Amino acid sequence: MISHPLSKPAHVNGEPPHVIFAGGGTGGHLFPGLAVAGELRRRRPDLRITFVGSGKSFEREWVASAEFDYIVLPCSPLPQRFWHLPGFLLDNAAGYRAARRLLREKHPSVVVGLGGYASVPVARTARRAGAKLVLLEQNVVPGRANRWLARAADAVCVAFPDTVERLRSRGEILVTGTPIRPGFTNVTPERDRRRLLVLGGSGGARSLNQQVPLALYKVRRHLQGGEIVHQAGEADLDATKRLYDKLGLKADVVPFIVDMPRMLGWAGLAISRAGGSALAELAAAGVPAVLLPYPHAANDHQRKNAELFRDSGGCVLIDSREHDGRIDRPLAESLGAILSDPLRRERLSYTMQCLARPDAARDVANIVMRLAADKPLPQRLPCQETSAAASVVPPPLRRAPRPSRASETDREHEYSLL
Repeated sequence: MISHPLSKPAHVNGEPPHVIFAGGGTGGHLFPGLAVAGELRRRRPDLRITFVGSGKSFEREWVASAEFDYIVLPCSPLPQRFWHLPGFLLDNAAGYRAARRLLREKHPSVVVGLGGYASVPVARTARRAGAKLVLLEQNVVPGRANRWLARAADAVCVAFPDTVERLRSRGEILVTGTPIRPGFTNVTPERDRRRLLVLGGSGGARSLNQQVPLALYKVRRHLQGGEIVHQAGEADLDATKRLYDKLGLKADVVPFIVDMPRMLGWAGLAISRAGGSALAELAAAGVPAVLLPYPHAANDHQRKNAELFRDSGGCVLIDSREHDGRIDRPLAESLGAILSDPLRRERLSYTMQCLARPDAARDVANIVMRLAADKPLPQRLPCQETSAAASVVPPPLRRAPRPSRASETDREHEYSLL
């Protein structure tokens, strides 16, 4: 049965195109969307842009600061316990109804799914509304929402070539890198090896808040005269401050770092989780890193991200599961080795810059604009140069055959780095 659009896209009626970004929740999902939206607004000031999310204060504040419209849609994550299932079904049924009303009213030309459960109602409804669907995937292992939505997408923009074979899509799968906010590549580094930056994600990480200070105490002789900035999140802020005070370490413990480009230009070394967006920002700034992937991440995607960077020579990887959850000792050993070896720090920094794709926001914006104008996607995208310091040009994007296990009816072509 043929599905008819709920409405005509805005540009068909002579109005400026309207792009809706759906999802968010965490910085890892939201910030790539804000980066692409900013690039679109820079090119087309008349373009209408709306963000749709779950209503979390984090989303509201960042979207408001970027001066985009924001709409709350009912939605819930897949419950871990079966007795929560009725509430999940009710919330998401309401979300789908609200998504249909929203798209009928807004007439978007393109919906950009940012990943996560909050992206599903609007992204799933996009096709019936006559809108093109673009998905952003920041991790080596795609999230559940994007795996499900990819089959109906017109384009899926992924960060890593290894992700291509993990997705099936009716449209194009393009390796663009992860879009990052402006400022990460043009900041002037003022690095000192004794300047340490601790990043537990946009909401902080309790295990890092509890164990990283212990590791830093063990290598305190390497940090004499240095500085520590620790992003701890709101929940553990006071406890983390008290732990540093107890250990006699001077640290600036903050709930969240707003000006991350400036901070990455300042840092000589980072201790970080391994979400895709965090890695893209570290790479663009060329910051050497010790990665501590979140052990309970869905499909172990943070470990997979970290392994890719480690195998490329851009970071050190410490998995807490290999140390019975205690990371302070192996972390102290790794930090001591890096802090005492300037050549190793330079190699790590160089390799991180080689892994960067600073033009990802530009390339995703190109895809969105072409789809909004009903133009076919190009067979080849421009090469994306890394920073001048790295002097590395990645190979061009070109079409690659879909893995053999795909069905014959789905056997389109995908973009991949070869």
